[in-house]
Amino acid sequence: MQRYFVQQKANNDHFIIDEEDRHHIVKVMRMEINDQIICVDPEGKQAVCRLSEITNSSVVADVVQWIDESPELPISITIASGLPKGDKLEWIIQKGTELGAQQFLPFSAARSVVKWDEKKAVKKIDRWQKIAKEAAEQSHRTILPSIINPMSFKELLKKSNDFDYKLAAYEEESRQGETSVLSSTLKKMKNGETLLFVFGPEGGLAEEEVQQLKDFGFGLCGLGPRILRTETAPLYSLAAISYHFELLR
Repeated sequence: MQRYFVQQKANNDHFIIDEEDRHHIVKVMRMEINDQIICVDPEGKQAVCRLSEITNSSVVADVVQWIDESPELPISITIASGLPKGDKLEWIIQKGTELGAQQFLPFSAARSVVKWDEKKAVKKIDRWQKIAKEAAEQSHRTILPSIINPMSFKELLKKSNDFDYKLAAYEEESRQGETSVLSSTLKKMKNGETLLFVFGPEGGLAEEEVQQLKDFGFGLCGLGPRILRTETAPLYSLAAISYHFELLR
């Protein structure tokens, strides 16, 4: 059943759907009155709904049944990626959303080849947010991940104070056989707590960045014996977190 994130809560068990989602329902899916969809409101509440009215500007969906279960991870994960080349960040956002991340935080790292262009910022972030929305709908999420405006490494360090736990993937730790930091951190975490997970761009994190992360209380962790690409490491980590919190329990 097609899923849509609606912008407002239900009013008297009616959802109003407009703009792009209205276009998708009518023009792409070619739905008609009495067809059913799932609506997810801004608080993550979801319901099976029946289309009751279609106009030139909106669609009205009546709640048939509220859904209680949630597919969300019990902890909130923010993926901080050093700006990579090409469309790698789009891949991280799409697949990271499917794997349960709640936020994505791009940052300018010392080894980032890509330089953030403020003139193109709005269009870029809008595109990333659209990718996250489509991935969240496809994977039946109840939370729409947010994209934080790209920031400097110094700003990232300051932002890290907002989180309960913070980790950084560092390939030198993998080479030295480190295997316990990620596992031990997850074992300490409780439902509802937050984790900031930092990943470097191509070429990894610079030594001075690693030292600053350590100074700010980050745990440095390896991700197995193989060296992973910048777009692979966040997905490996999210899969490991899902295994720990969802499959083992």
